[in-house]
Amino acid sequence: MTNRLDDPKTIRLDRMRYAKNTFSSRMTYLAILFNVLYFVSIYESDVGSWYYQILIGASIVYNLVFMLVSFLASEGVKNYKASYAWLLLAAGVGQIVRIFILPMQAYRASVTISKVTYPVMKMPQLTFVIICLAASALCCFAAGIVGVYRSRALRAYNASLDEKVA
Repeated sequence: MTNRLDDPKTIRLDRMRYAKNTFSSRMTYLAILFNVLYFVSIYESDVGSWYYQILIGASIVYNLVFMLVSFLASEGVKNYKASYAWLLLAAGVGQIVRIFILPMQAYRASVTISKVTYPVMKMPQLTFVIICLAASALCCFAAGIVGVYRSRALRAYNASLDEKVA
């Protein structure tokens, strides 16, 4: 593989050796932000005692794990490590799966308080939390795909440089 010094692609690849992958890192931070908006919307709801169940406890734990893993992955993809990019892709799948668990159950549920039936989650809130989770997933997917692509490109470029030296 020949790399010309005046080729824009070669310049871009060589620059990657010294610059961080800020796009993937920032997209991961944005995914975390959308997740925060999701859980603030969910946990500020207090309709009867419906939210006092094991599912909410599991959701809280998952939110903490998601944010910690995502932050760790943002630092990994910043340094072009492909394994962290794959972790972000898995986190994106997890965010999509979450849409069908807590928000859908809360939307279908109702609580009776003083002989009056209230929906646990109304359509505007359902729409908002689905948009937040979907946006979080899309950010994870974008960060993961770009991270995998860039890490492979940099690895191939570094290998071509090693061939020239040897």
